[in-house]
Amino acid sequence: MTVTGPAGQPAGRARPVSARHFVRLKLRVMGNNFRGQGWRIAMFVGGVVAGLWFATTGFFLLAAPGLADEPTYAMMAAAFGGGLLVLGWLLLPLVFFGVDETLDPARFALLPLSRRTLVTGLFAAALVSVPAAAALIAAGGLVLTSGLLGDAVAALVAAVGVVAGLLLCVAASRAMTSAFATMLRSRRVRDLAAVLLAVLAALLGPLQIVVLAAVQQADWDRLAGVARIVGWTPFGAPWTVGVDVAEGRAWAVPVKLLITALTIGALLWWWSRSLESAMVGTASGGRTGARGGAAKTGDGPAGAGAGAVGQLFPWAVGWARRDRFGALVARECRYWWRDARRRANLITIAVVGIFVPVMVNFGGASFSTGEGVEFATPDSSPVLVSISMVFVGLLASVTLANQFGFDGSAYAANVVAGVPGRLELRARMAAFSVYVLPMLAVVTVVLGVLLGRPAWLGVMAGSLLATYGAGLAISAFVSVLGAYSLPETSNPFAMNSGAGVAKSFLTLLSMLGTAVASVPMVVAAALLGDAWLWLAPPVGLAYGLGAALLGAYLAGDVLDRRASELLTAVTPRR
Repeated sequence: MTVTGPAGQPAGRARPVSARHFVRLKLRVMGNNFRGQGWRIAMFVGGVVAGLWFATTGFFLLAAPGLADEPTYAMMAAAFGGGLLVLGWLLLPLVFFGVDETLDPARFALLPLSRRTLVTGLFAAALVSVPAAAALIAAGGLVLTSGLLGDAVAALVAAVGVVAGLLLCVAASRAMTSAFATMLRSRRVRDLAAVLLAVLAALLGPLQIVVLAAVQQADWDRLAGVARIVGWTPFGAPWTVGVDVAEGRAWAVPVKLLITALTIGALLWWWSRSLESAMVGTASGGRTGARGGAAKTGDGPAGAGAGAVGQLFPWAVGWARRDRFGALVARECRYWWRDARRRANLITIAVVGIFVPVMVNFGGASFSTGEGVEFATPDSSPVLVSISMVFVGLLASVTLANQFGFDGSAYAANVVAGVPGRLELRARMAAFSVYVLPMLAVVTVVLGVLLGRPAWLGVMAGSLLATYGAGLAISAFVSVLGAYSLPETSNPFAMNSGAGVAKSFLTLLSMLGTAVASVPMVVAAALLGDAWLWLAPPVGLAYGLGAALLGAYLAGDVLDRRASELLTAVTPRR
């Protein structure tokens, strides 16, 4: 493919497409997305500020050994800090934020671009992002450490290693997300992939607790040996070359850089294979297969009959009445089960719902010498249990903070059909609750069994129901007023430019509002004592149901007034 002059003018000498064209295209797309979208600009600026904060914190943590003149800890900071940075780029896009898809690879499927050109161009464009800049600044602390412990040569080598490490992070992130997106196109492996991601997310918290407890009683000499081993793996090789020069092991630099280069090459090769497969699948399957909402299956808002869905989910929607509300509930139940993006959120709720209350009420772990881990005896109370249930309820309800973004342009069917806003929101809440309420019931029973306090089941259930209902009300408003589009791609982890920041801010806003609305339940648990053990279930049910219905009633009026603006906000831009 070549680039020629504009129409009507003599075409200059043809220029082959290179990585700079992809970078310029990404910058132009990002600029166009910001036009007339003040909230997008505000979200982007907020993301830059948050990125600078994390970058500054990481910089000083990695520069601390050099500033304190502690060469013993320099290798540990480089190996473990760099390794965690690589793991973060691997896992966080899958579990939390998603990966930027400003340049959707599927849009290049019909262009005469070679695989090498496409991969190098998209790879270069991926480097132009706030996370990449933040990672580069944070890793700069290793350059300062190497320079203070060694000399200018050590600092220069560390800078080369930091750049190589950043290339490794981006390559690993893109290869992983592309590979998982390709896998999730297959119905047979979607459930397995979702379970693996859920297990992976569940391990993050326990690993953090184990690491913090281990640091308190760490054998620093042994950790130094482990750090040197990690430094010879792809996770630590690029980050430790500067420290090696400062400690007089210059011979290790070319070997570690070779390990890094081979790893980056292998990741780019893996990415090119999975990327091509994803592009072919998108082109052959049609773009509608990646959209949420009615366009995905051809079911309109009133045409998705509860009977057809009931064949797939008789336990979920067999009770739905045969009218417009029942059809909307049946449709949403079907999409929550079949859409990879939505199902990933359900898995996250299931994992976090068990993990958070257990860790809050059990209070961590203590380590005994020679006998491994001994978990502390739970020292909980109805108030602490209520607080932990508030966390679970708000984390469950916050999933609907961008519920219309899942539909995308398919939401036009609801607008054309004139579905009332109140009916729309009530149906979406009901369909989501079909899956979430059983999960919350399991969380309540499991925690009651683990704590050995069956009498507290009422307190747990009441707090959960109240918080969940209040969260549905808050999320209804947030989803109507702050909706944003998701990219049209087969990658369930993809985010448009700025959408990751928008997702973080909207999630935080919804969580804060839900937490404030749930304060009365915690106060009642603290003041009413044993009487609250019996009053919590009916009060929590009435509070949560009333809040959800009131939220649907008020937000429904807002939805009726700005349905067209909402459709524009959730429609992906081509």
